[in-house]
Amino acid sequence: MTYLVLVWLHVIGATVLLGTGTGIAFFMLMAHRTHKPALIAHVADTVVVADFLFTATAMVAQPVTGGLLMNQQGWPLSTGWILAALGLYVVIGALWVPVLSMQKHMRDLARAAAAAGSELPPAYYRLWRLWFAFGIPAFVAMLGIVWLMVAKPSL
Repeated sequence: MTYLVLVWLHVIGATVLLGTGTGIAFFMLMAHRTHKPALIAHVADTVVVADFLFTATAMVAQPVTGGLLMNQQGWPLSTGWILAALGLYVVIGALWVPVLSMQKHMRDLARAAAAAGSELPPAYYRLWRLWFAFGIPAFVAMLGIVWLMVAKPSL
């Protein structure tokens, strides 16, 4: 593959990760603010699908295109900004994997509350706070990776 095609694919992957993550957070926040179990269940179900369809695909594609770019450009794995980006990528993955489970559990709790005609249980709100707490450092880490990719600082 040519350099420009690889860069394009890598940028598309980064855009999908950042955009999907931001969109998911926004729509989950907007649904959560309603405190309506049926709406939250619907949005959370869509979020779970989007995370598997878009985020998971991009999470796999990014190291592949990044590795091909490293190889093609002759950048050693020991390059400082690459190591920093990979470290942040591992942090993002470590935060994202439990978030998938949290989203499914929040969806299921909201579905059960909607079916019972009851309010959201305390467990939902605990998961919400944890989900939000995991999302902030993951988002900051994504922004950090994008900066590292663009600036390529000497580290």
